[in-house]
Amino acid sequence: MCGIFGFVLWDSASLKKDLSKKLINALFKLSESRGKEAAGLAILSNNIISVYKQPLTASKMIRTKDYKNFLDSYIHCSNNNDHLETPFAFIGHSRLVTDGVQGISYNNQPVVKDEAVCVHNGIIVNVDALWNRFDQVQREYEVDTEIIPSLARLFYKQTNRLDEAIKKVFSLIEGSASIGLLFNNTPYLGLATNTGSLYLLIDNDKRFLIFASEVYILRQLTKQGFIKRLLSDFSIFQIKPNEGYLVNIYEADLMKFFVSKENHLKIKNTLLPQYKVIDLAAEETKALEYLKRCSRCILPETFPGIEFDENGVCNYCKSYKKTEVKGHKALEELADRYRSHDGSPDCIVCFSGGRDSSYMLHYVKTVLKMNPIAYTYDWGMVTDLARRNQARICGKLGIEHIIISADIKAKRKNIQRNVKAWLKKPDLGMVPLFMAGDKQYFYYADKLRKQLGIKLVLLGGNPLEKTDFKSRFCGVKEVARRPYDIPIKGKIQMALYYLKQFIKNPAYFNWSILDTLFAFYSSYLARHDFVWFYQYIRWDEKEIMATLLKEYNWETAVDTKTTWRIGDGTAAFYNYIYYTVAGFSEIDTFRSNQIREEMITREEALKMAEIENQPRYESIREYMYQIGVDYEEALYVINSMPKLYIKKEYNNKFLSTILKRNRNTLLNTVK
Repeated sequence: MCGIFGFVLWDSASLKKDLSKKLINALFKLSESRGKEAAGLAILSNNIISVYKQPLTASKMIRTKDYKNFLDSYIHCSNNNDHLETPFAFIGHSRLVTDGVQGISYNNQPVVKDEAVCVHNGIIVNVDALWNRFDQVQREYEVDTEIIPSLARLFYKQTNRLDEAIKKVFSLIEGSASIGLLFNNTPYLGLATNTGSLYLLIDNDKRFLIFASEVYILRQLTKQGFIKRLLSDFSIFQIKPNEGYLVNIYEADLMKFFVSKENHLKIKNTLLPQYKVIDLAAEETKALEYLKRCSRCILPETFPGIEFDENGVCNYCKSYKKTEVKGHKALEELADRYRSHDGSPDCIVCFSGGRDSSYMLHYVKTVLKMNPIAYTYDWGMVTDLARRNQARICGKLGIEHIIISADIKAKRKNIQRNVKAWLKKPDLGMVPLFMAGDKQYFYYADKLRKQLGIKLVLLGGNPLEKTDFKSRFCGVKEVARRPYDIPIKGKIQMALYYLKQFIKNPAYFNWSILDTLFAFYSSYLARHDFVWFYQYIRWDEKEIMATLLKEYNWETAVDTKTTWRIGDGTAAFYNYIYYTVAGFSEIDTFRSNQIREEMITREEALKMAEIENQPRYESIREYMYQIGVDYEEALYVINSMPKLYIKKEYNNKFLSTILKRNRNTLLNTVK
């Protein structure tokens, strides 16, 4: 789980600026073992709460220039000396992702919401139900932690007591939670836990307080030389499950309360400070939120090869040609040439178990009245959900189902080798290497028809599923309707690109290389004279899903709203990479093509993409388990990659620019 930590200084003479930096960095490093996907910090100094966070491991973040500039600018000292001004406090977080994309700053912690700043360790499992129940508060982020400051603010307005607000929050949440909460209009840092994963170190001279998620972290901290010089005598104790404390930031005072019992604590009337909350990471978030997109479709400026005209329309929209389907009559005429009249099999239907191939099989059997054999190439990444749907359809329609299975163990081992090699030197152009093992389905479809003596093979690839951005990330400019239609020049460019990457990263030279070469042959060189079903029948998402749900009780995925790619065990992972690093995924290209076909509006596409691009963490975790790659390590590497949607001014200058722009405002904030 995540690591949370923090500090409250009561005696300004006890701590100098340089030592405060060492303390913050030491707590980051010690807490990093609990989460390495992101790190963040909120500092209360000069009555301003300033927030900084990055999708980096803590040890990497604290070495960056921007982070150091942040500390220099927002840790304030007393006049004419280097001692800190009081009140001074900070709360920090080292994140293990359980909810929300960590590549997007607002999902990382500390979470800033309603003039409150919160760090949270745990998982709230009923977060959706709480958002639905309390319509007075509005959800803005993906991360479950957001519900804590939102509800705390709501309940504080009702009671004017932070302890009662926290108690009410804990009475409602299901799951685990240990929190640190800095709240506007109160002089307190709120600490509470329902698991006991929270420990306090208090200097017995009441000069300062430190908290962390583990007693081990605090004990290790006390062994470091700089902290030994600060500590004369101290106590470490646990905040027990279902306990909380209000830590007075102005006075050396702790007030205990219980999150599951009646509390009779009387709180002193204190002049309440007005804090100004500044989320510096929001400046980075804007780089993704305000990413320039085509005014007609939803492709962003990070899409490879994209250009916009004076009206903001991209070159892909301008060159797009609408799909012209041949129609049912033409498909009937084609079927007549192959249809058997004695009930024997007359066609092979490539059947992944996804929605498009499922509808195709339904149509061929019930509308065309043919006698198909369903064919599946199982390379180890066909999901259990897809298998269940295959069984539903074939069982009801009485269709023979031939599954050609690869050596699943060997295939998954090859995927592991390539993913591990990629993680050493990640590159967007090399992502398709993970799916190399499935491309042989073309080869085995051709082989099967020869074995069975059946000439007609139907494929259910959706014509709107154009993902040529994958080859464009390899430097290939030619656009083709299907990957194997890429001109020979493009195929050579792609081969040279892969060769170059192999030389740069020798880890790719492993036992999977033969499988990779076989995939390249099957995709780009072998014969592809199959019939594409949706070149005849117009693809209609609503019609497809209505039929499958009504006729076959077709099963959808529990971790995503989309019904596309849910039968593919790899899709959740590679789309996470594209979306996290480039700001778009296959979803964006697919929905953009629907706009161009006038199937949906741009507004509908934007809403769909926002929902469908949400990370499918459980599917990613299952994928990693199957191929034997460390889940946390993979996400850490991906989230550490430079983001294409963060321009140089955000990467190199955003902090200094923001500091310069806000300095006068910050210094004049109400104290």
